[in-house]
Amino acid sequence: MKKVTVCLLVSLLAACGSEGDFDATGTFEATEVTVSAEAAGRILWFEAEEGDRIEAGKMVGAIDSVQLYLQKLRLERQRASVDSSRPDIAKQAAALREQIARQQIECRRVERLLEDGAATLRQQEDARTRLKVLESELEALLSTLGKSRSSIDENASAIDLEIAQVEDRLAKCRILSPVGGTVLARYAEAGEVTAAGRPLMKVADLEHLFLRAYFTSDQLAELRLGQQVTVTADFGGGNRYDYPGRVVWIAQESEFTPKTIQTRDSRANLVYAVRIAVENDGRLKIGLYGEVRLGKERQ
Repeated sequence: MKKVTVCLLVSLLAACGSEGDFDATGTFEATEVTVSAEAAGRILWFEAEEGDRIEAGKMVGAIDSVQLYLQKLRLERQRASVDSSRPDIAKQAAALREQIARQQIECRRVERLLEDGAATLRQQEDARTRLKVLESELEALLSTLGKSRSSIDENASAIDLEIAQVEDRLAKCRILSPVGGTVLARYAEAGEVTAAGRPLMKVADLEHLFLRAYFTSDQLAELRLGQQVTVTADFGGGNRYDYPGRVVWIAQESEFTPKTIQTRDSRANLVYAVRIAVENDGRLKIGLYGEVRLGKERQ
């Protein structure tokens, strides 16, 4: 009977020793994103249900955008009206260019007549003066038309900016998830009137979890970014599974040891938080307890 008791005691001590063989403990967490409304209005439809897996950038709902769409149509009509008022410089200057061409011919004709003695210097001067007047008129016309065109182009650019602003606001009427993940919570329903900034849902990437563990200061020398470690998830009832983990973040400042955390040195009052990336096989959950060992993984 004593031999059986001793064997049982040794077995229990061995089991406790294996479970307590850790360098740090913590809980699993995920990158959570709260998706908020970017526009105010009535929610026309919203199809994100809790537990749904959604892709990044996928549209899961829409907010009423009728007034914005009508505003865009009005600006497009205004833009078309501005375009129609833009002067055709080539056509409007064509008549003057033609007159200048004829006057140049006239000047050459007068010069030949003057050489033959059939014209006077006064006639030559009058022809040249007429040519200069026409050239001045063309220059003034081109300057006026150029300024008018520049003004119209500026107006058109201003309208284009307004259209771009409306299009941006229209895009914000679509409810999109900026990250791929699982819907953890839904805070709104179709038919409700929302305001800009109101939370609509919470999404988390449950495929790539992190164990937030806490190490004492004397363990920091054993830690480095990118280091491979072993993470043990404790599901209770003796269900424990090992996962390969990678250190991705080490806190620069210490903090008081959280009440729910155990450390290798029970006397340590200050610890450093460390995030360890773990690939989820579907069993890991947010808030689950885990342990970290800096040695090799259990076989």
